[in-house]
Amino acid sequence: MRSDNVKKGMQQAPHRSLFHALGFTREEMDKPLVGIVSSYNEIVPGHMNLDKIVDAVKLGVAEAGGVPVVFPAIAVCDGIAMGHTGMKYSLVTRDLIADSTECMALAHQFDALVMVPNCDKNVPGLLMAAARVNVPTVFVSGGPMLAGRVKGKKTSLSSMFEAVGSYAAGTMTEEDVCEFEEKACPTCGSCSGMYTANSMNCLTEALGMGLKGNGTIPAVYSDRLRLAKHAGMAVMEMYKRNICPRDIMTKEAILNALTVDMALGCSTNSMLHLPAIAHEIGFDFDIGFANEISEKTPNLCHLAPAGPTYMEDLNEAGGVYAVMNELAELNLLNMDCITVTGKTVGENIKGCVNKNPEVIRPLDHPYSATGGLAVLKGNLAQEGSVVKRSAVAPEMMVHEGPARVFDCEEDAIAAIKGGKIVAGDVVVIRYEGPKGGPGMREMLNPTSAIAGMGLGSTVALITDGRFSGASRGASIGHVSPEAAVGGTIALVEEGDTIKINIPEMKLELDVPKETLAERKAAWTPRTPKVTEGYLARYAQMVTSGATGAVMKKELS
Repeated sequence: MRSDNVKKGMQQAPHRSLFHALGFTREEMDKPLVGIVSSYNEIVPGHMNLDKIVDAVKLGVAEAGGVPVVFPAIAVCDGIAMGHTGMKYSLVTRDLIADSTECMALAHQFDALVMVPNCDKNVPGLLMAAARVNVPTVFVSGGPMLAGRVKGKKTSLSSMFEAVGSYAAGTMTEEDVCEFEEKACPTCGSCSGMYTANSMNCLTEALGMGLKGNGTIPAVYSDRLRLAKHAGMAVMEMYKRNICPRDIMTKEAILNALTVDMALGCSTNSMLHLPAIAHEIGFDFDIGFANEISEKTPNLCHLAPAGPTYMEDLNEAGGVYAVMNELAELNLLNMDCITVTGKTVGENIKGCVNKNPEVIRPLDHPYSATGGLAVLKGNLAQEGSVVKRSAVAPEMMVHEGPARVFDCEEDAIAAIKGGKIVAGDVVVIRYEGPKGGPGMREMLNPTSAIAGMGLGSTVALITDGRFSGASRGASIGHVSPEAAVGGTIALVEEGDTIKINIPEMKLELDVPKETLAERKAAWTPRTPKVTEGYLARYAQMVTSGATGAVMKKELS
């Protein structure tokens, strides 16, 4: 056992004394030491139930012959962090989570791990850590919350953000907003649509790192506790068979996840996280590679915000495995990839049928013949940009309009709510990227304001920041190179014509090359608007050209 490094031999007598201080018995020190990485806290709704999940995992581990030991991982609620300086800290926590979990797991020589995440950054962060540590590991998330119900219709957090815009437009009263406020998020769990957290939890299943139902069983269902117990048992079986994350998270498994991503219509943030996870196993790819997969993968689901269905509906329809079974009929998946069950993908999904063709469209009736995400390139995004194609209105798939330029999110929101943005405009929000922000804030507030003002099918939004999975409409994010490094988005001027062509994967600024060259020559770098503490030091490192910082490596 790996843990023998801290438990066995005369040299480890001091170590054993510390285990005795923890209350360990001699019998326990003869068993595998299983770390339970708990993201439980009392500030993130998706994590407030994780103490119960962790307890269930511990029972499963102990029943199968291991010794469960809990240690924590941090987590940020993007909804609460949205729209203020806190959002500058959200994305960077992914790497802090990966680093700190790697430190804990290797410092204490755990034999196996069970990861218990739920929300946006700690699912990918813990997947990255799993690949680095490479001991038998199973994931079990806290699960999605149930959809809210307002005036007889299902709703979710994205509707709440849009309600604020509707109030500003005068189409919703304060009483209406209060009703949404009290009912949009009715239970614990990750927010109920196909936002980033649920996207990543579903893709954990597709990767083979979570058991069936990991992404879709609602947080408040007792099935979730049974799943957690089975996760604890499964990790012990993996330990006995020495099945490790890098045996599971192969290049082929990443391709499976990208394919399922396109079928489900996942968050644009998956184009940040899947490449980072792939990097940990030595598989580096340009995000434009996703278009090759999208071109042959039908979009089968329109979960909120793209459509009227929610995670609970996907769960009842058969879940991720039912979607994968549909894709298998087109030979789009590698069926031989091993998973945490000890079985292959093909063995896992056999017999998992689509129980509701209104939630999971059959292959002969997809929402579109191509996948839910698209990577656009052009002179405005030479290195790429990402749009959730499945959430774009048909009339906005091709759009041309004048640029309305803002150097931060707050100025854009003020203009939108002030009625200064009109149909046909292309809102450009820049200096919100990894370096320019710094921290690459999420732009859910501006997109929700546009939708709430009734402009969702007539106004586009482009940013070097990123978009929440809750964003809909012609919202194009992750524009690279970002403004802070002199990308073309920094050179856009008020009134310039921007051309968007999603079917042709193009994003162009309609300005002569000579004019762009002149603007580039006159452009001067800006100092990022830093915030307190660690992020301020990070921004200083970036602007001074320092090397070696983990966040600089991952986000620059």
